[in-house]
Amino acid sequence: MTTVTSGLPDAAEQLIRGRRATRAFLPDPVPDETIEAVFALAGAAPSNSNAQPWQVEVVSGGARDDLAEALMSADRAGRRTVDFPYSEDIYSSVHHRRRAAFGAAVYSALGIGRDTHDLRAAYDAQSLRFYDAPHVALLYAPESGDARLTADVGMYAQTLLLAMTAYGVSSCPQALLSFYADTVRETLGVTGGKLLFGVSFGYADPAAAINAVTVGRESLEETTRFHH
Repeated sequence: MTTVTSGLPDAAEQLIRGRRATRAFLPDPVPDETIEAVFALAGAAPSNSNAQPWQVEVVSGGARDDLAEALMSADRAGRRTVDFPYSEDIYSSVHHRRRAAFGAAVYSALGIGRDTHDLRAAYDAQSLRFYDAPHVALLYAPESGDARLTADVGMYAQTLLLAMTAYGVSSCPQALLSFYADTVRETLGVTGGKLLFGVSFGYADPAAAINAVTVGRESLEETTRFHH
């Protein structure tokens, strides 16, 4: 029988449930030593046969500003490129229901109406500036795009998000950044790998209404079956 160390379940509960996507950041940069500690800890993530198939590009300072400008320019020109094909068809009806509830909560907090497409487009453009976060990490899967190896990058990403939370750093995973894969690659000089998504990070703006938005999770019974 495994012995549970006193206090760890409560700490884990607080860490995991305390992590949330932040969509408004303060301009203050995260100290270099904190960033290095976070990414070193994330490297302890599990992977199949310890392959550790992730490639990570961490972007700050002037390089971050250059990337944001390149992304916004690509968006204005309609230059979208993806390493992993995307279609709304990947979502089932239940997935669409959950996404719709999430979108309604976010846009309501922003004061953006259902049919105000120009405001929604403007907000999407703001997300290409990483919600004003001073840092962004781009996560790459291997060139093969193999599903198992890509899943390993997902395990790394969750470990990274929890490591950030533990160090008091806020974050937001952003799939939208992967829709400009060639722009990211060209701007950063990345060779090899397929861009899966980005993670904007920094310190949350406590005054931003969007950061108070909470979204629920399905019940255990809805998603999990126990076999005895």
